[in-house]
Amino acid sequence: MTTSANPKIIDLINAQKDDEAPCTSIEFFPPRTEDGVKNLSSRMDRMLVHLKPMFSDITWGAGGSTAELSLRLALHMKDTGHVSNLHVTCTNMDREKLVAALQSAYSGGIRNIVALRGDPPAGETEWHPAAVNGFSCALDLVQYIRAEFGNAFGISVAGYPEGHPDAIEEKALDDPPLTEREQIRCSIRNGITYVCREAKYVQELTYLKKKVDAGADFIITQMFFDVQVFQQFVEDCRNIGITCPIVPGIMCIHAYGGFSRMTNFCKTRVPQWLSEKMEQLKDNAEATKEFGAQVGIDMCRALLNLGYVNLLHFYTLNLESPVYAITDGLGLTTDLSKHRHWDADATTMAAMGSAWARVGDAVKSVYGSGIVREMRKDGTAVIVVTSWELAGGQHPTAFLQKGSYQKAF
Repeated sequence: MTTSANPKIIDLINAQKDDEAPCTSIEFFPPRTEDGVKNLSSRMDRMLVHLKPMFSDITWGAGGSTAELSLRLALHMKDTGHVSNLHVTCTNMDREKLVAALQSAYSGGIRNIVALRGDPPAGETEWHPAAVNGFSCALDLVQYIRAEFGNAFGISVAGYPEGHPDAIEEKALDDPPLTEREQIRCSIRNGITYVCREAKYVQELTYLKKKVDAGADFIITQMFFDVQVFQQFVEDCRNIGITCPIVPGIMCIHAYGGFSRMTNFCKTRVPQWLSEKMEQLKDNAEATKEFGAQVGIDMCRALLNLGYVNLLHFYTLNLESPVYAITDGLGLTTDLSKHRHWDADATTMAAMGSAWARVGDAVKSVYGSGIVREMRKDGTAVIVVTSWELAGGQHPTAFLQKGSYQKAF
């Protein structure tokens, strides 16, 4: 049990020496059940011993859906020896609840916060800023923390090498051709090109600089699978005057389904060679794991060889073996990936997640339970009611207005 306050992560980063072995950091999310929480706590303990991460993140569900549990897990990590980095989203949730969480984190010895905006309001797929609680974006939260807590917390913020998903748009046939820079970060899905056009990309960088200028200490990036995208992003940040550390976020490829869902949701660029190989292996779970590990190893080596970073941030998805497969391959750990039995409890790790329903989420209403197939701009959800079965095994479709359904946890 550790009773003293955590150090600030930025101080640990700045203390790294050029000839020092690369460091890692890891990120978890709050599980949906108490069994999952218990198993995750054991996983956190093991990964602290075996991986010795510089710091460990715990996410925070949009709208504060996991606020109490996120804080509880962050304090557990801090008390058991992790340098805890608590995510906090600031929009569409009670202001008093947010402020109380920051105060409790500080009282508990947590000294590091990831300041984030959060997801759109319930039933909406697009973001329309409205400062209902005084916070309309992550910048507001960074400014608030610095104003109310001074330098008590180290603050990190998110960076998007391909542009924020909200800024990524479909390229129409009559749109201007992509520039060379846009081609680096674009993605192609089902023959359709998606890209953050240069004007929006520059706006994203300008906003990121505002967050850093307001008091953010370092940046953790959204996942990516093309090292050239990260390289261009870092160079663009430096050119605009962002000088703080930029830590690459690494998503471990573990299964075809998860890879496909995450890259589609985040509109992530997937190089053609990677897309083709994943399609080829999608029905071979073991081969997908092995290939995913090698992709992670090669990408991390390439990132380290750039000379920009000596720290790799792993989105664990609450699993151990995919991370160990990469760290073993990099020579940072030895023979840890053989302990796949440590992930035998993976089914208990389903995320509690956001309070807001999205496409693919399970929801419930007075008409029964179902799966969201489409979210419309007016908040209407198109839901396949799986609790009803019609002739031939078909399920009816319901069109429910915002407020008449809720996400099932």
